[in-house]
Amino acid sequence: MREVFLFMMISLDGYFEGPKHDLSWHNVDAEFNKYAIAQTKKVDTLLFGRRTYELMRDYWPTAAAVRDDPIVAGLMNNKPKVVFSRTLKKVEETNNWKNVVLVSKNASEYVRKIKKQSGGALAIYGSNNFCVSLIKDGLIDEFRIMVNPVAIGDGTPLFAGMSGPLNLKLTSIKGFKNGNVLASYKPRS
Repeated sequence: MREVFLFMMISLDGYFEGPKHDLSWHNVDAEFNKYAIAQTKKVDTLLFGRRTYELMRDYWPTAAAVRDDPIVAGLMNNKPKVVFSRTLKKVEETNNWKNVVLVSKNASEYVRKIKKQSGGALAIYGSNNFCVSLIKDGLIDEFRIMVNPVAIGDGTPLFAGMSGPLNLKLTSIKGFKNGNVLASYKPRS
């Protein structure tokens, strides 16, 4: 069975995004990019909610992204992507943004189905609302939370909208020279 993992950057005070969806506080450097490249190479399919999809679609295919981060841009632009949205009517592919599918109903049923198919890992990058719906249905196998050494004071809390507890066990921890700490967790049985 394919595994689904969530990768989320958060601030020390627990926000995954600042006011107005600000991500400018993300602490990214060459060591982080090396980690991101290795992680994304192992991913078979990217899973996005609408807002994260729109952010990714508007950034990764751009000339600036391809120039500044060609390896990650190539991976993001070419990997299969599934967008879960009840409001989008369509998704479009371009020469630089390929392999995009839109699912507009029953995200959990769709994820449950593709987990049973053969293939590599399924990754959720960001997409808080979407991941909370999958958490409720027990469909996320691993949580990779990258804590950035910055407090931003306001924003959207990690897992905003959760209605009950999420009990996890720590499986690994990795420190980065820039102060980021990656903590990986699996759900407790």
